[in-house]
Amino acid sequence: MRLYICWGTGGSDHHDCHKAHQALVDAGYDPEIVKARGQEHLPRFLQFKTRREVHALTGSFFVPVVVLDDGTAMNRPDEIVAWAQAHPAEVG
Repeated sequence: MRLYICWGTGGSDHHDCHKAHQALVDAGYDPEIVKARGQEHLPRFLQFKTRREVHALTGSFFVPVVVLDDGTAMNRPDEIVAWAQAHPAEVG
């Protein structure tokens, strides 16, 4: 599982990247963190490589984006949180 974020996983509970990361951790996951530097509002030719990867996965430059082991990508923070709560990691 990979989690694309902007700058970090700490900070405010109101920050989307923090919320997504915390939900995954609370559900028992340890996602690979990929930092997508840059601004999502810039045109494609000005985007860094990682933001272009995010766009290829979701059609958007916005993060957070989680990519599950089966290749499914989710880019809405509330969807990521809901998925994590509904699919806790298997212990064992």
